Amino acid sequence: MTTFHSTFRKFPVIRIRGTEHKVLNNWDFIGLELKNHGLTFDSEKVVIVVECYPGVNTAEITTALSRNLRPAHIFTTDGLFLTADKIRTLTWPDATDDRIFGYMTKLNMVDFLDPLLMDQTRTNLSSISQGVVLVIGFGAALLETEPDILIYADMPRYEIQQRMRRNETGNLGLNNQDADFEEKYKRGYFIDWRVADRLKKRLMPSWDFVLDTTNQGNPKMISVSSYMEAMRQVAHQPFSVVPYFDPGPWGGQWLKRVCGLDPEASNFAWCFNCVPEENSLLLQFGKELIETPAINLVFFQPDQLLGNEIRAIFGEEFPIRFDFLDTMDGGNLSLQVHPLTEYIRQKFGVPYTQDESYYIMDAKPGSVVYLGLKEGIDRHEMILALQLAQNEGISFDVERYVEQWPVKKHNHLLIPGGTIHCSGRNTVVLEISATPYIFTFKLWDWDRVGLDGRPRPINIEHGKQVIQWDRTKRWVGENLVNRIEYVAEGTGWREEKTGLHELEFIETRRHWFTETVPHNSSRGVQVLNLVEGREAVVESPAGSFDPFVVRYAETFIVPASVGEYTISPSGESKGKECATIKAFVRTTT
Repeated sequence: MTTFHSTFRKFPVIRIRGTEHKVLNNWDFIGLELKNHGLTFDSEKVVIVVECYPGVNTAEITTALSRNLRPAHIFTTDGLFLTADKIRTLTWPDATDDRIFGYMTKLNMVDFLDPLLMDQTRTNLSSISQGVVLVIGFGAALLETEPDILIYADMPRYEIQQRMRRNETGNLGLNNQDADFEEKYKRGYFIDWRVADRLKKRLMPSWDFVLDTTNQGNPKMISVSSYMEAMRQVAHQPFSVVPYFDPGPWGGQWLKRVCGLDPEASNFAWCFNCVPEENSLLLQFGKELIETPAINLVFFQPDQLLGNEIRAIFGEEFPIRFDFLDTMDGGNLSLQVHPLTEYIRQKFGVPYTQDESYYIMDAKPGSVVYLGLKEGIDRHEMILALQLAQNEGISFDVERYVEQWPVKKHNHLLIPGGTIHCSGRNTVVLEISATPYIFTFKLWDWDRVGLDGRPRPINIEHGKQVIQWDRTKRWVGENLVNRIEYVAEGTGWREEKTGLHELEFIETRRHWFTETVPHNSSRGVQVLNLVEGREAVVESPAGSFDPFVVRYAETFIVPASVGEYTISPSGESKGKECATIKAFVRTTT
């Protein structure tokens, strides 16, 4: 048996061109840069505001800048929030009492701050006539709206989640660091991050510096001009986000081998390799790295990244998600269903649903995917059986109600909203999804508990409202399983259509190639994964970006602004057959 040597890049770096960019890489250099920022610190009143994204350690920043700048006055927003009880009342319509789901909030940061305390603090601020004044915290820019220097301290959401798990951070104004991760994540997802994103986008034209404190104790700061130039460059070339990996109760062993992960870990269930809402970008300026939320690229370069038509449909959201689900030598995923568009709009205030598909990256003999229903089942009997499994512990007879489909490597199964599904054990799925949102209604979880020892949340009441009972074996076989169609071919390549049911808006195309394949992203952003072959290179016929090398199983994004590009086998794959799977949004043009 040949030993597999992983070349998968867990920390893909995006090199930013230009020599004028200066990264400040410790608190001493950051303090010196602020002192030299064209201001006379000894005689004037100088107000420095550090606006912080949720999850940022404001105490670390306050301590470090106090040591380096020796401010005459420090104001933090910690004590300016409404009481926890008032915040919980304010956010109740969005937080709800559901364990998992909420409603996408329309609140703003100002709604969380006590107006009387804010006015009192503004009065105190305005009365100061001399010296350095530091204003730091969540909503700091609302306290002082015309600072001499505005620093934005950002934080990728994957790191926020790690800090939540370590009980290092909680939710806006609640001081609930010790709460369950599930509770903190839910409030972050539906409330805090939406609130902070609105403020971030509004403040961006006024930023002077961007501060990266993702690695605590190792801060990085860069000017906003350099940062925005980096965003512009990234939006005009292929790139990968930084993937992250999580274990799960059904997790497997494939990701360890293919992605070069810790062999001593019990399992890895997920690899989130294209979820810009939660992933980060690693920007390299010379020898220094800045880590920044990938979603900022969507916020600050939406037309160049998404394309005009895609932006018109989705706004400043990234509509395509790629992730791996690894059950190799693990267990079955939970039996689940995603909502229909009208249901998710009505119940959760979300404009589109999680249509998805399973592209099979690997599978052992005998592997199956559960998809659709058996012919002639009684829906009331099935719902009762699910409820008995949930409430009485009577195991659900999945094979009586749900159809199984044998799968092998490179099969592709489509899963429009309303279709019951789950991947079986000993399978690795590249999940291609039409949304970054988290609306999965679990119906049964194989009588097991989560990694925390608690029963995983089951959503039968939601699920039974959206199950499409006519999606039985015959319909699924005709519409959703391996609907491969020939599209085109050229010298050393052929193109196949593998996805897009009429109910879904994501199209997928597979290219098999031993020579150079032409592509074009001018109609909208594209997401690809190298599903066969050790290495390929993405190039611009016009030389508009540097050659971009991609390795097996790596996902990469091609912005709309790239237009024409090619993919060819490279390295040890030269002369051998490779394959990519490409996803894009179906457009009217």
